[in-house]
Amino acid sequence: MTLSQPLDSSVQTAPEWWRSAVVYQIYPRSFADGNGDGIGDLRGIRSRLDHLQRLGVDVIWLSPIYRSPQADNGYDISDYQDIDPLFGTMDEFRELLADVHARGMKLVMDLVVNHTSDEHPWFVESRSSTDSPRRDWYWWRPARDGFAAGEKGAEPTNWESFFSGSTWQLDERTGEYYLHLFDRKQPDLNWENPEVRQAVYAMMRWWLELGVDGFRMDVINLISKDVALPDGVADPVTGLGDGFAHYAHGPRLHEFLQEMHREVFEGRGDLITVGEMPGVTTDEALLLTDPARDELDMVFQFEHVGLDHGADKFHPVPLAPGRLAESLTRWQDALGAKGWNSLYLSNHDQPRAVSRFGDDAAHWRASATALATMLHLLRGTPYIYQGEEIGMTNMPFAGIDDLRDVESINHYAKATELGQDAAEVLDGIRHSGRDNARTPVQWDASAEAGFTTGTPWIAVNPNHAWLNAAAQYDDPDSVFAYYRRLIALRHARPVVALGSFRRLELGGVGVFAYEREHEGDRLLVLANLSGTPSTIELPEEWADAEQVLDNLGAASDAAVLRPWEARVLAR
Repeated sequence: MTLSQPLDSSVQTAPEWWRSAVVYQIYPRSFADGNGDGIGDLRGIRSRLDHLQRLGVDVIWLSPIYRSPQADNGYDISDYQDIDPLFGTMDEFRELLADVHARGMKLVMDLVVNHTSDEHPWFVESRSSTDSPRRDWYWWRPARDGFAAGEKGAEPTNWESFFSGSTWQLDERTGEYYLHLFDRKQPDLNWENPEVRQAVYAMMRWWLELGVDGFRMDVINLISKDVALPDGVADPVTGLGDGFAHYAHGPRLHEFLQEMHREVFEGRGDLITVGEMPGVTTDEALLLTDPARDELDMVFQFEHVGLDHGADKFHPVPLAPGRLAESLTRWQDALGAKGWNSLYLSNHDQPRAVSRFGDDAAHWRASATALATMLHLLRGTPYIYQGEEIGMTNMPFAGIDDLRDVESINHYAKATELGQDAAEVLDGIRHSGRDNARTPVQWDASAEAGFTTGTPWIAVNPNHAWLNAAAQYDDPDSVFAYYRRLIALRHARPVVALGSFRRLELGGVGVFAYEREHEGDRLLVLANLSGTPSTIELPEEWADAEQVLDNLGAASDAAVLRPWEARVLAR
């Protein structure tokens, strides 16, 4: 039975290169350490480019490597046009960029322009005086009417920060508050000021002229805010309010992105622009990625990675069978042949996919490869987060001292202060905390997994003794080998990038089945995303189709999908 209608892909007469590309995200701090100080760096990345070339990816996306005090692991930038000494030098970056291009790959930078570090010269000047020429480069406000600065409740709004506590920080020198949606050391830029926008665009052009191939834009949907800054609905326990409706997808977002396109990207050729957008709707995403509107090439949306959230991400709930497929199908149908989506299950802010959506114990390899199959063959551009291609799992953190992430540490402090059981709080962090994605890449079985010759900034997962890249390179049945075949299939068959999408119901609730079609080439993707077998009913037209990919080998009964089995058929 068809659950969704086929989409007309005929409009894609001249597809952009990124539609058939596979992107690999590097979180530099945890990828590879080239100088033995325990922190990943540019030299380490260069030393592992063979791995990425062997995998077959087309684009490398680097999480921030700019100069930074590292309050939020580099997402607090103090100089947009320099490399943080933790990671290397500008000369080393140029060498990395040249090496990447020489191997036929592209390199994308992480653009963080909703906020800067409080140590950025722009903010240092802004906070120097209420009369500073750059005062309104950031969001400054006096205390709430009827309150003195510093009093409880004096903050200009009641908004709660993404990292706990108020979004407003009092500056003692000037007696006013500045807005920070994230850490207090990450003040928000005021995009209402055209000088701010022009300074950002000039910086972006500088990187493109250096040779980078585009940007992944961090929380870019937060740059336009309701200038009235109204309060949000208050939480009865904390008293803080949810201001999301007032600072996300603001009234000038599309205007700002269209201006950015004109000022930065127009006429520059084969670039890629990716907008990370928490809370984006399908309607907004369709507007943002419609090629006729000149805004973004694709979005990062968060619906599917919020399905297991309870009261918040640290109070996870069991994910009902079929819900992941339902969410992904909804986005496939909604964006249709006009919009474009980023396909991902993992990144530096999410727990490991095989631990979260799969089974990292009894069906570790099968679930890692089944999840990859169903994701990479959807319509959109797939993203691999470092270590995902070898099936890396969540980390068994022993206690709070093992954590490094400011979000998790702040949550633990706040939750225990409010009387929540410390063990239960830690369980939530083990499940959903960002440090799960930030443990070092497991290159081999040596003491520190081949990541460093020193002491790593965060501990290596103890399962690296068996789960590592070196153990998988020459194993034709490894997770790594399967990812290579999956990427090769995408590159070989235009139907994967350009085809229509149609959801099918062919088995139990745990089965995600769909068809792709382009100019007579058709694929049928079958993925059992559960730990129980499922009987399937293939349409007659697929009975004699060629099986071009599978993750468990030949089946004794073609009518049954084994636990976490994936098959891809072609006609």
